[in-house]
Amino acid sequence: MSNLGGVTVIFDLDGTLVDSEPNYYEAGRQTLAEHGVPDFSWADHERYVGISTQETVADWKERYGLRASVEELFADKNRRYLELARSSTRAYPEMRAFVELLAAEGVPMAVASGSSPEAIEAVLAGTGLDARLRTAVSADEVAHGKPAPDVFLEAARRLGADPAGCVVLEDAAPGAAAAHAAGMRCIAVPYVPAQADAPEFATAGLLLRGGQEEFTAQVAYEWLVRSAGLS
Repeated sequence: MSNLGGVTVIFDLDGTLVDSEPNYYEAGRQTLAEHGVPDFSWADHERYVGISTQETVADWKERYGLRASVEELFADKNRRYLELARSSTRAYPEMRAFVELLAAEGVPMAVASGSSPEAIEAVLAGTGLDARLRTAVSADEVAHGKPAPDVFLEAARRLGADPAGCVVLEDAAPGAAAAHAAGMRCIAVPYVPAQADAPEFATAGLLLRGGQEEFTAQVAYEWLVRSAGLS
């Protein structure tokens, strides 16, 4: 019998389950260089962590005064990202261990991400996580991306889960805000540890300020058991 009766776990994908930000950065850097912005830095990229690709390219168009349409920028960035995602995405080992631990307990799981459905599919297949995580929701499939709660609520709906019984794993402030707005508990693993003091993270049930360096499957599992009131 599972120690986690009634708990459903919903994972953000990028920066939470997998270290895909380097691929997003590289896809963005190449796209912007092609459109006349040669010096897009990692620091520039960090402001877009946790924001959907659609919103990212819309901001680029305005910020950099790009002539290309948002649709064209989106297609360019996605094409480059998918090439990188299929060949070189790394799942965080402790996150993979956590997924396996939950699967062994029969805990329902889903992925809810700001990425496109194609990108989610490419990453899950490329890392082999698709064997365990068969339910995935993209922000493209709902009305509003994070920090709105739509993707998390849709994931819960597809799993037939009560939002109050859901726990979200997130690395970014907009995602933590979305989990809170959905009425779900949150384990926050900040991708940018310097952002751990963001007010959105204060709503998390468990905040691992050191990010992935601090996250372990065991720590997360023990917190889930305790928070389920069954320890």
